[in-house]
Amino acid sequence: MPQSSDQQTPVTSPRYDVVAIGNAIVDVMAAASDEDVERLGMAKGGMTLVDSARAHDLYEAMGPAREISGGSAANTLAGLAALGASCAFIGQVAQDQLGEVFAHDIRAGGIAFDTPARAGDPSTARCLIFVTPDGQRTMNTFLGASQFLPAEQLDESVIADSAVLYLEGYLWDPEEPRRAMRRAIAAARNAGRKVAFTLSDAFVIARHGDDFRGMIAAGEIDILFANEHELAALTGLEDFHEGMAELAKSVPTLVVTRSEKGAHAISEGEHASVSAAPVARVVDTTGAGDLFAAGFLLGHVRGLPLETSLRLGATAAAEVISHYGARPEADLKALVAPLLA
Repeated sequence: MPQSSDQQTPVTSPRYDVVAIGNAIVDVMAAASDEDVERLGMAKGGMTLVDSARAHDLYEAMGPAREISGGSAANTLAGLAALGASCAFIGQVAQDQLGEVFAHDIRAGGIAFDTPARAGDPSTARCLIFVTPDGQRTMNTFLGASQFLPAEQLDESVIADSAVLYLEGYLWDPEEPRRAMRRAIAAARNAGRKVAFTLSDAFVIARHGDDFRGMIAAGEIDILFANEHELAALTGLEDFHEGMAELAKSVPTLVVTRSEKGAHAISEGEHASVSAAPVARVVDTTGAGDLFAAGFLLGHVRGLPLETSLRLGATAAAEVISHYGARPEADLKALVAPLLA
C-alpha cells in the first residue's frame, strides 16, 4: 500500500480532533413538488452549480424557505461538535449578511472559525435546496466567495494541531481553494496527521477523478468517504464489492455508504458492514453523508472498532434525515451513548 515518504510521526497530542476545509455555504431550503422540480429544469436529487443569475431566479421561484448554515464539511463538523469532538473550520465567506450568519452559526456550535471574511463581490455562497415529498433534495449551489479561499489564509499551525484534516470534494472544483487544500495536505502529512477526503458527488469525480486517483496512488489520503455511485465513478467498476476490494488496495481506510442498504468499510484489511439505522420517516436526505462522516470520524479519533465507527455514522445519518436541514437537532450524544457504553 502506498505511503507518503514525507509523513512524520506526530510528537504532541492534537488540540483538535478534526479540522475541515470546505465550502462556507448558507442553505436556503423549501418544500417543492416533483412538478416544480421539472418545471424549473432541475435534475431531481442532484447537485448543480449555478451562477448568480440562475441562483436569483431559483430563489424567486421558491416557496417559503428556511436559512440554515450548511456546506458539506461544515455540516460534518457540526455533527462532530455535537458528539463532543473538538473541531476547527477553514472556509471563505464574504463581508455580507449571509457571511455573518454562517460565522455566527458555526462558532455557536463550538467550532473554531478564524478565516477572515472577504471584501467585495462575489457574495457568500448559498445552496438553494428544493425538497420533494419523498425526502429527496435537489440542490442548486452558487459557490460565491467560497471559491476564493487562498492558500495564504491557511493557518498551518491549526492543521498541524489536528488529528485529522478533513477535505470536501465539492471545494476541489475551483482552482484557488484546490491549491489551498493541496498545501493543507502537505502540512498535515508533514505533521504526521491523518488526511480524510470525501468525494462529494459523481460530477466532481467526472471533472477531477484523475487528481483524486493520483492523490490515492501517492498515499496522500488515509480515509476516503464515498457513496456507491461515487465508488463506481472513481473505479470504473459497476460491481460494488469489486470496486470496494480494488480501491481498498490503495486507501488505508475506505468507507462507502449505500443509503438504505447500510454502509461498508475496509481498514488495513479488516472488513465491516452495518445496516442503515431505523428512522420513522425520511423527511429530508440533505446532509446524510455529511453526518455519517461525523459519526465515523468520532469513532476513528477515539480509536473505536471499525464496526462501531460505522454504527455511529449510521445513527447520526438517521437523525439528520428525520427533519429538514443538514445539521443535527436531537441530542446526538444521547443517541450514540449505547454505542459508546
